[in-house]
Amino acid sequence: MKEKRHLLREAFVHTIPVMTGYLFLGFAFGVFLESKGYGWPWALLMSVFIYAGSMQFVTVDLLAGAASLIGAAIMTLMVNARHLFYGIAMLDEFREIGRKKPYMIFSLTDETFSLFCALKEPPGPDRKRLLLYIALLDQLYWVLGSVVGSVFGSIWHIPSEGIDFVMTALFTVIFLDRWKAETDHTASILGIVISVLCLLVFGPSGFVIPAMLSITAVFLLLRGRLEKREGVQ
Repeated sequence: MKEKRHLLREAFVHTIPVMTGYLFLGFAFGVFLESKGYGWPWALLMSVFIYAGSMQFVTVDLLAGAASLIGAAIMTLMVNARHLFYGIAMLDEFREIGRKKPYMIFSLTDETFSLFCALKEPPGPDRKRLLLYIALLDQLYWVLGSVVGSVFGSIWHIPSEGIDFVMTALFTVIFLDRWKAETDHTASILGIVISVLCLLVFGPSGFVIPAMLSITAVFLLLRGRLEKREGVQ
């Protein structure tokens, strides 16, 4: 069994790409939050207790617009519906993780999920601890970036127009990183094709949930074949 310090170093290496993205994205969120009149304590609390990336950007507008609880709940479901499918994919991984399970579910962001899927550590206590360290480090990067961004935003005026686009940029980078790591691109191509079809059918404001449902259904049907192709490669 590896030492905790060794596993922490290994987790840090795995999370370096997320660190570079989260420090910048968190900084952008902090600046955006400050521009709406909310100081660094809000950035700290939201990043610790909400920790939902794109939803945090949306939450700022919900707060500023005094949205109703029902409206906020519906918006949250629409924005974060994809996490339902992340949870389904991690059921086996989290089943025997013990008391850490609630936090692991809470901390399952897009980027952390991507790192979990790419992890080569074999099943066992070391893998469970490594998953925890990755999740903790990723959230730490986000919290640090958002608080620093809020503080900077309160000292210097930084234009916030279009700053929430950084989430789209990060998703693109993650996809390209996964594409480079794959030996077979069938799953990625299927995801792109299904998403584009749903975009054409349901439009920009309503395609996310149908796309996620369609992708999940197709991948479940083709799971054995896709895993076999990946194994052969």
